[in-house]
Amino acid sequence: MTQLKTEASRGLSGNELKLIAAAAMAVDHIGLLFFPRNLIFRIIGRLAFPIFAFMIAEGCKYTKNRLKYFLTVFGLGAVCQAVYFITQGSTYMSVLITFSLSILTIYALQAFRESLFDPACGLWKKLLSAAVLAGTVAGVWLLNRVLTIDYGFFGCMLPVLPAAFQQRRGAGEDCLTRLDKPLVHVAMLGLGALLLSLRQGGIQIFSLLALPLLALYSGRRGKGNLKYFFYIFYPAHLVALEGLRMLLTIF
Repeated sequence: MTQLKTEASRGLSGNELKLIAAAAMAVDHIGLLFFPRNLIFRIIGRLAFPIFAFMIAEGCKYTKNRLKYFLTVFGLGAVCQAVYFITQGSTYMSVLITFSLSILTIYALQAFRESLFDPACGLWKKLLSAAVLAGTVAGVWLLNRVLTIDYGFFGCMLPVLPAAFQQRRGAGEDCLTRLDKPLVHVAMLGLGALLLSLRQGGIQIFSLLALPLLALYSGRRGKGNLKYFFYIFYPAHLVALEGLRMLLTIF
């Protein structure tokens, strides 16, 4: 029993990974606003998106209330978009909108997988769930053609890849359950991060540096309930940095 507790305590918890990602994101935005010619800030910032993407997939796996999880991310994203439009006239969709689309796609994927391996589901229900999944992916692609969404279509799909083999809590086991392992999820995210890097070019390739950190993920949430801290941190740190920039321009 002691050995099992010791093994479970190894690695990085979900909270620790998200704190690393939040710090990297703050460094990225500091570089963008104050040191645009110093690429080291932006390189460090490349760690944030893949880590948060991985944790979005984990959130979809473990959440007790899928609707609340989606509405929390989307609602905060919608508020941020309203502020961006009012203050800057910008229609650029933030990463919260990106992750909202990711969550919808993961839910469609979960429903398809559950119906596919459920012997009680008839053929028509399986076909319907497949059509919903295909329609969701197509809808995300079309939205990215109409709107400018942070990280684009490939970014929206990044959390979907590690979720492909995840067994949602409470769902029955199937033949893919044996692939529900942390390193498999990290490998899938690494594939998506590589495709995104090739698509975007530039320093995005440094996002692959997040993979060794994710490989240390222990599967634990970590101590303390920091969920709402991470939701608030994104808009709060942007407001703080923008306020500091405005003060510096005045003085």
